[in-house]
Amino acid sequence: MSVHSMKQWSDLAAKLKPADGMFLDGQFVASASGKTFDSINPATGDVLAQVAEGDAVDIDRAVSLARARFESGVWANESPMNRKSVLLRLAELIRDNLDELALLDSLDMGKPVEDAATIDVPGSALFFQWYAEAIDKIYDEVAPTGAGDLAMITREPLGVVGAVVPWNFPLDMATWKVSAALAAGNSVVLKPAEQSPLSALRLAQLAVEAGVPEGVFNVVPGYGETAGKALGLHMDVDCLAFTGSTPVGKMFQQYAGQSNMKQVWLETGGKSPNLVFADCDDLEAAADMAAFGIFFNQGEVCSANSRLLVERSIHAEFVEMLKSRAPNFQPGNPLDPASKMGAIVSQEQHDRIMSMIEGGKKDADCVVGGNAVLIDNRGLYVEPTIFDHVAPDCTIARDEIFGPVLSVIPFDHEEEAVRIANDTIYGLAASLWTGSLSRAHRVSRQLRAGTVSVNTVDALSPMTPFGGFKQSGIGRDLSLHGLDKYTALKTTWIKY
Repeated sequence: MSVHSMKQWSDLAAKLKPADGMFLDGQFVASASGKTFDSINPATGDVLAQVAEGDAVDIDRAVSLARARFESGVWANESPMNRKSVLLRLAELIRDNLDELALLDSLDMGKPVEDAATIDVPGSALFFQWYAEAIDKIYDEVAPTGAGDLAMITREPLGVVGAVVPWNFPLDMATWKVSAALAAGNSVVLKPAEQSPLSALRLAQLAVEAGVPEGVFNVVPGYGETAGKALGLHMDVDCLAFTGSTPVGKMFQQYAGQSNMKQVWLETGGKSPNLVFADCDDLEAAADMAAFGIFFNQGEVCSANSRLLVERSIHAEFVEMLKSRAPNFQPGNPLDPASKMGAIVSQEQHDRIMSMIEGGKKDADCVVGGNAVLIDNRGLYVEPTIFDHVAPDCTIARDEIFGPVLSVIPFDHEEEAVRIANDTIYGLAASLWTGSLSRAHRVSRQLRAGTVSVNTVDALSPMTPFGGFKQSGIGRDLSLHGLDKYTALKTTWIKY
């Protein structure tokens, strides 16, 4: 059931007044330079806001504030019960402001508002709630020692956490970093993607309303080459958490080496395989989820199941099933609850996707889509696109496209499927469909991916870690393991 009608969403959007300043020390302020950049709705080309453009000076202001608040202990030394109470309140405020937050993400980056309202915003509230509930349930340790010695092992916050997040899930990705970092007692400086800064700014305002002390959570919008680089190079940032492309992730590793050797935790690119075996019990369900796994969020998902490996004996049948599902994902107005795909986030990303599609047409059979389209004679939209008989070594099967483009690769036997699935620089996620429990265990063990989903795609929960192998990153978000990135173990040895 839809949250609102298209007219209701449109009326709410017309009344929306996004924040446009940086959020420092509990208030919105202009950038030190006075510069701004346009936040553009990719569905219409309209300017949503002129947002303060932060640079190295503003990053330094934010880090200095965050360091001062950390050293004061106003948040880091707060009791676990009190920190829990504040973050639970923040979770409720996110739920209370669901419509506004959903619209901010939909208008800012083009996703269907219905997805934002039913998946992204409730998920963000859940992540804050989950980490809040974890705060007073994590115990320290006492090591076994000889008589007369007491060795205590405590988990302590690192200090100032810098977070740089992408545009595809603006609120969600900010929440993944901020919820765990704040739960652990750190101060945070967040740089949202310049394509989608609006929900992050509102989140910071809600955090102060919930009771997070001013200056503990600061947001500096800006460009990667200025604000992002400055955060990576800053000598007083203890940890940098990043979600985005693999090339940019490598740059943050370089920045750490050039500065203070800060910890760098990366969730980067993916080219996730989805293996469908002939012994799958429910090919209809597999086809439903294969379509969802690549076309959800316009394919702008790091773990999108963009490589579909199908056993040859069912290959032709399965492709026909996929072709029948593609019309369900034709792009539409993001404010229309019936739309299953929205607009591509930017002209640059739209052009990249179309360039990859045109190149793919030279290497494989484009059996569905392959075109850019307009909605109401405007906007950045791409049809759901399926390539069949794709060679495993061609560009569309190897490079991350980050759009609604599926490569179908037939295989003859299990060993070949595993080899093709693992023949990539990435290792973020994988899926497989089989009715054999033995095969499910055997193949999932062989797939080099941080998450392997069996008889579903992209399984995700705050209770399970998310991250990748190989060039898909370092470290894990979510679950209790997500706290490892934002804490350090201290040994205190007492002889008496």
